[in-house]
Amino acid sequence: MHTRTAVVAVLLLGAAATACSSGTPKTVTVTQTVTATPSSEPASDANAGVLKMGTKKTMTDADNNLHFTVQALEYQQPYKGPQPQKPEDFQGGDIWATANVKVCNVAGANLTVDQSVWSLAYEDGTSIEVTGSTGGDMPKPEYPMDKTVRPGRCAAGLIAYPVPSKKRPARLVYEPQGSEPTEWTVPKA
Repeated sequence: MHTRTAVVAVLLLGAAATACSSGTPKTVTVTQTVTATPSSEPASDANAGVLKMGTKKTMTDADNNLHFTVQALEYQQPYKGPQPQKPEDFQGGDIWATANVKVCNVAGANLTVDQSVWSLAYEDGTSIEVTGSTGGDMPKPEYPMDKTVRPGRCAAGLIAYPVPSKKRPARLVYEPQGSEPTEWTVPKA
């Protein structure tokens, strides 16, 4: 029985060798491993174009002959000066925060400044607008409401925001009507 098995094995090997040398083309599959390399292009950054607090930005509105600079100088949360009356529930916050800002009219026509073009933006997509509250016990010096600034002059001061004490904004936003927003990063506490 062992002899038969050995003879069958020899015959099978001979048949396989004959098939290989018969001149029939054989197909060979080659597998190549490719390793992806990291892109040299930076990933999209949500903070791209956001200025560092204190940075001055030059702006031009050629249609209205305006040439001015805008600057966010500081953000305080909570406001560290004399405290105004606690924000009302309908205002959306439980403490006051302030942004110290400055706008200078460099050349051209008169420029009108106002607190309403400034807001706070949060990472979750929410924002806080100014309340319109001025005077009385609001933080001083106040940034003006609806004030004309002549060429060569500036307007500066604090804008108060009623903010939630357990949440900090990511950016301070300046967005006059009809223009692209300019943003500054609000530093971590």
